[in-house]
Amino acid sequence: MLVVITLALPDTSSLFYLQLRQWVTTQFDSFFLISANIFVVFCIAIAISPYGRIRLGGRQARPEYPYASWLAMLFAAGVGIGLMFYGVHEPITHTLHPPLNIDATDVEQARAAGMSAAIFHWGLHAWAIYAVVGLALAFFTFNRNMPMTLRSAFYPLLGKAVWGPCGHVIDIVAVLATVFGLATSLGIGSEQIAAGLSYLFSIDASTSTKVILIITIIAIAIVSVISGLDNGVRRLSEVNLGLAFLLLVFVFMAGPTLNILLNLGTVTRDYLYYLPQLSHWIGREDNLFLHGWTTFYWAWWISWSPFVGMFIARISFGRSVREFVIWVLIVPTLIGLIWMATLGGTALEQMITLGYRGVADAPPELALFKMLEGLPFTNFVSTLCVFLIALFFVTSADSGSLVVDTLTAGGKVDAPIRQRIFWCSTTGLVAIALMVGGGMASLQALTTAIGLPFGLLLLLMCVSLLKGFQQESA
Repeated sequence: MLVVITLALPDTSSLFYLQLRQWVTTQFDSFFLISANIFVVFCIAIAISPYGRIRLGGRQARPEYPYASWLAMLFAAGVGIGLMFYGVHEPITHTLHPPLNIDATDVEQARAAGMSAAIFHWGLHAWAIYAVVGLALAFFTFNRNMPMTLRSAFYPLLGKAVWGPCGHVIDIVAVLATVFGLATSLGIGSEQIAAGLSYLFSIDASTSTKVILIITIIAIAIVSVISGLDNGVRRLSEVNLGLAFLLLVFVFMAGPTLNILLNLGTVTRDYLYYLPQLSHWIGREDNLFLHGWTTFYWAWWISWSPFVGMFIARISFGRSVREFVIWVLIVPTLIGLIWMATLGGTALEQMITLGYRGVADAPPELALFKMLEGLPFTNFVSTLCVFLIALFFVTSADSGSLVVDTLTAGGKVDAPIRQRIFWCSTTGLVAIALMVGGGMASLQALTTAIGLPFGLLLLLMCVSLLKGFQQESA
């Protein structure tokens, strides 16, 4: 119904979505920031507590996947498309318009705050949101033999009521959050691929091109979904991580290598220094940054958490709680920091030291390609990037479809193949319809709106998980 209305009334829908996003991000900014802070503290506290010794699946359980494959799958599903899109754009944008009312003419301070703000959005807070959902689902599924659905995570609080209307509402909200969150990521991916094709081959980056790209990628994702988790998603994720690592190494070697190496420690220090200031909401005057970036991001991560969290849960059998938190919270944060420091740091060096403003003057979807203009083998590496973004697109679509399929199948992980195909196709169609009807604004607004009720569920999930751990220890 929502898609039909959007297509029938595109102008009215577009205005409504814009107002919806502004209302959520301005009226509930403190809620999102407080919630994200709670999730970070909760994960760290659980990891260092005696509960960290609990093993997902029981004392005798052993992991199904080696560390490399596990990391590849959770990284590709979690932030792959986003880092490709924002990894260059955000450090430049936040340096030119620094948060916390920092003077943009103070280049070094603006650079430190800008890079810290970019890492902040892709660091501990984002992964803590995913970790809460993933840990809760893995624990109640593998240790309590419950179905892998969101309602199972609330059993200590609701008891048998989770199998009634309350549980239905929880799973419905999770499905909506997953579909709209995934549709937003697919929209971002299609925009960057279309921009890359236009940049390299002069192909018009029109809405029609983006629609064709989504259809093509979804078709490939269906093949991956049919192949299953091990033969499809796992293999594609490993290829993704390998190509992303090659891109990282290339930029490190071809860019300002010494500066990147020397700045890694500085970037880490700055991130930790600005972390408390960026995490609070009291007395903030940088409303454009707070509402347009941070609040939207937290809502986006929360809306995407059923998808990423459930996918992480499915591949985390046999890990201890402490191991889970370290590898889901700390390791991806460090990878994101290195990614931003290398790609974003190279773009900042080009702008500040060389006076090159190609990235600063380019639209977000072209930022990566404009940065590569200052490095050798531009066309070849840019073509590789388009391919890499498409692969991230596929892994997000197929893993997301498997999650929606599991939710709607009552927790079954081996639902019929035709059902997987249906949800993979449906997600693509939703992304196409909303993009045609209202553009990226509609996708982002719906993601932000669904993040509000699901944020409340995540807070309750922390309480429920803690009760589950207490019962397990007893």
